[in-house]
Amino acid sequence: MAPQQSRARTGRPAVIAVAVAVSVALASGTGFAAGSVRLPDPPAPAPAAEPAEPQATTVTPVPTAPSGSVSPTPDPPSPSAPGPTAAEPRKERPAFGAFLGSGARGVARMAQFSSWLGGAGLRVGHTYLPGDSWSNIEGAPDVLDPWARWRREKDDRMLVLNVPLQEGNEEAVSDTRVRRLLRQGADGQFDHHFRALAERLVELKVPDTVLVLGWEMNGTTYTHRCGPDPKAWKKYWNRIVTTMRSVPGQEFRFEFTPSRGRDAVAWTQCYPGDDTVDIIGMDAYDQPAGLPFAEQVTEPYGLQAHVDFAKSHNKPISYPEWGLFRNGDNADYMRGMLAWMDEHKPLYNTLTDYCPHGVWQCAANPESSRIYRAAFFGGADEPATPEAPVALPRLPEDCSPLNLEDWAEHWLGGKLCLRLGWWSRTR
Repeated sequence: MAPQQSRARTGRPAVIAVAVAVSVALASGTGFAAGSVRLPDPPAPAPAAEPAEPQATTVTPVPTAPSGSVSPTPDPPSPSAPGPTAAEPRKERPAFGAFLGSGARGVARMAQFSSWLGGAGLRVGHTYLPGDSWSNIEGAPDVLDPWARWRREKDDRMLVLNVPLQEGNEEAVSDTRVRRLLRQGADGQFDHHFRALAERLVELKVPDTVLVLGWEMNGTTYTHRCGPDPKAWKKYWNRIVTTMRSVPGQEFRFEFTPSRGRDAVAWTQCYPGDDTVDIIGMDAYDQPAGLPFAEQVTEPYGLQAHVDFAKSHNKPISYPEWGLFRNGDNADYMRGMLAWMDEHKPLYNTLTDYCPHGVWQCAANPESSRIYRAAFFGGADEPATPEAPVALPRLPEDCSPLNLEDWAEHWLGGKLCLRLGWWSRTR
């Protein structure tokens, strides 16, 4: 999956939902559709100071999240789970963070999320370049600029950037067309786009960015998938890495990240080689329906296979995307993943935090939220003080939220929901 998508196995362009919402809004003549209500953003949790709401500079459709998913719900419903008391010893955990939005609003939410965790330091920022056009893959300013500023503020922070390998990356492109594009990439026809991205990251003074190239390549959602031609896919990956490493000043780390399980093709068939891979990640959501966590560990190409494969190649592991999905508020999954990461010590992990996956922006998962918050609660630099939950506006009972991208909500002036039954036909 990717920024604000649904975790289904098929993706759809995020701009469709936006186009519908915008069309309805324009039809109303007021910027809000008849039958819709505006939802104000929630107040930021005290005491953390939140950055001012950024001004939109460019309108960039952000890719739907990796391996298909459900768009984020309205801003953070904070479950009222208490944090651990000051007397409780806290486990030292590897670097962690959460995906909270692709652009500047995602950066602003980092302080809110940290405050909800009692001041826990979020060392990892995770975002995605839009895959709609090559110009955005080269470094969309409204995504890169705010995250680069966040990264530069502290030396111990890590920026993780998912990079699509093709434009039109969620456009249901046929296998025949994907095969042709992969071979073009393997022949070097797209090298200049990745050189431009590398130069842009060095210019922004984030030359040590972790680059998750062509994530979830073992599925069917993305145009950058591997299945139609694994040989060409691996050659294309190697060209991209070689091209980006040739840019002066770069210190990039390149991450190979399939989704958990076999999916459309065994992800080991897509591994491009130790010389061009620095980290072996895995996107590990709680799916499919009914699959216990223990079987997520033992299934073919599952969590244990991932750890074993990385160890055999002497590479660190990571979990750039993980969270709830097909089994609701699953406390067993949350405990299982946290214990798994405690045991196997990934380089970093970033929870996907929007519905249905999240624990902070999704009020539908209170038990998992309590478990996650207790595990990460408390900062290293100052004592943790539990705080009151963020108060969110109540949705009318007959109103369903429209899940739009951050940039679309900013452009429309707020969050929208659609009143159920607003359309009726009379004869």
